[in-house]
Amino acid sequence: MTTTLITGASSGLGAEMARQLAARGEDLALCARRTDRLEELRAEILAAHPGRRVALRTLDVTDPEQVPVVFEELRAELGGLDRVVVNAGLGKGAALGTGQAAANRETATTNFLGALAQTEAAMEVFRAQRSGHLVMVSSMSAMRGMPRSMTTYAATKIGAAFLAEGLRTELHGTELGRTVDVTVLYPGYIASEMNEQVAQQTPLMVSTEKGVRSMVAAIEKRADSACVPALPWAPLSVVMRHAPLGVLKRLL
Repeated sequence: MTTTLITGASSGLGAEMARQLAARGEDLALCARRTDRLEELRAEILAAHPGRRVALRTLDVTDPEQVPVVFEELRAELGGLDRVVVNAGLGKGAALGTGQAAANRETATTNFLGALAQTEAAMEVFRAQRSGHLVMVSSMSAMRGMPRSMTTYAATKIGAAFLAEGLRTELHGTELGRTVDVTVLYPGYIASEMNEQVAQQTPLMVSTEKGVRSMVAAIEKRADSACVPALPWAPLSVVMRHAPLGVLKRLL
């Protein structure tokens, strides 16, 4: 039986991942700043799957001292952590130089420094156990520098992806690399609280359930990386990376 820790689990992609992984027979360690919503989610999961274990902790991923303490508490409570999903994040942002630097700093702190703290804490557990699976939730916006309100967000998501990619490079060919896997997910438009405004502007948006189903499938395969859902995002990733700037701007 697999035990999975998910950060940012109180809503959106994190909450739906918890539901779908529980349905697959996994025990869960769920973290978020909003404990009341975690309690509601645990009650929902246990009602549907009485045999599951679901441990909860309040966690602010921007507190680098709190993150390893919470991870270790959850590891001890559940007897180990097989997988950690680095999911907590913010979508705030504004065009650079427009007087809204605070929003960009908040996003950068949560999405990158928070991801760093979570990765450090997860790898401490995995190195001690000699096994584990790190899942980094990045974004399709990491494929290319994005304009306006997306600039800082996209930069944090490529930074988070490179944390995981660098770790995979380090582990490759080592003894630990045979027992610790690293997956980077690049979600496209999947309905969540973070992108409610975008949902009305693009035909590419898929439901939370459908989008997360593709994320969970990639997680279970322990894929190195995956654009999710694969269609249309895998072929679009090539366009986003290589299209001339003028073409890219017309697509955004």
